[in-house]
Amino acid sequence: MAHLLREVGLDFVESAPVRHVFSREITAPPETVYRALAEDVSGWTEWFSAVTLARPLDAGARREVRLRGGTRFEETILVAKSPEVYAYRVDVTNAPGARTMVEEWRLAPAGTGTRVQWTFAVDGTAPFRFTFGLARAGLGRAFRDAVTALDRRLASEAS
Repeated sequence: MAHLLREVGLDFVESAPVRHVFSREITAPPETVYRALAEDVSGWTEWFSAVTLARPLDAGARREVRLRGGTRFEETILVAKSPEVYAYRVDVTNAPGARTMVEEWRLAPAGTGTRVQWTFAVDGTAPFRFTFGLARAGLGRAFRDAVTALDRRLASEAS
């Protein structure tokens, strides 16, 4: 059953009761990584294995995302500032107990590549927050695998 989440801005990333922050350096330059994140939304299924569907809505102002296991999101883009930041808020989800969710991708030059930082900020019922806290290791692994796959994909496209 889908339910509407609370509307918040990007500042929620800093004030959320539960925040997971992961980072990794990859070889692709920030502009290329940004395009893959923000401009090729449908391509997420090619490099983020948990994502089974990703498509832009409303001329790119929103997104629909589906994950393995059946979790669904309708999201609003909060910031799309090339090549530095891509962030979105979940407006509707079927995740039980969720009240607020924001994800932020920050990109920074790292030598000839990019330092990719992903922050996943949430609030919800006590059981949701507890479960999300326990999910840190799995989310970290998903992030590492996804960013590594993205880097490989971008390298093969460049050659």
